[in-house]
Amino acid sequence: MQFEQLSSPQGAVMDGPLLIQPSVFGDDRGWFFESWNQQRFDDAVGSPVVFSQDNHSRSSRGVLRGLHYQLAPQPQAKLVRVSLGAVFDVAVDLRQKSPTFGHWVGAELTAENKAQLWIPEGFAHGFLTLSEVAEVQYKARGFWNKDCERAIRWDDPSLAITWPVHQLKGTAVSLSDKDADAASFQAATSTGDVF
Repeated sequence: MQFEQLSSPQGAVMDGPLLIQPSVFGDDRGWFFESWNQQRFDDAVGSPVVFSQDNHSRSSRGVLRGLHYQLAPQPQAKLVRVSLGAVFDVAVDLRQKSPTFGHWVGAELTAENKAQLWIPEGFAHGFLTLSEVAEVQYKARGFWNKDCERAIRWDDPSLAITWPVHQLKGTAVSLSDKDADAASFQAATSTGDVF
């Protein structure tokens, strides 16, 4: 299992999110990999992590979920993986005192590459479904809390996220009503809905 820091498009290494690449052992019978190891994860993150809940979603091609996050008193961190299909997974730094505030990182997570993305508290999260169908599973630190939940628009021009919509094979991006009505990054910042 390897843990890798990611760089934003601006070239800054982002402190917090980690791309986790498992060691996969396979032969003609199939394969095996360790998807979770508490000790190695705590060492990589630098503190103990206790997860509160596991979530599992299924989405069709073009579905974009996000950019979601939770504020105090119930911020949420996520460890995201794909068990079927492929998604482009994104984390946006919403920590005002961070040198990468407003920067984003992204990675393609697939059932084939078995990669995971750790998104700590202080970041918004979203993903775009690239395959015909994708199932996303994630562990969450902190329970879901409707009163703390916020969303920022996926296509906010100030964030300039490079979503790979060219991989959708003509399918339009599909949003929930909540995500379509999400706040801009500037509005979230001006109302104090960041970290």
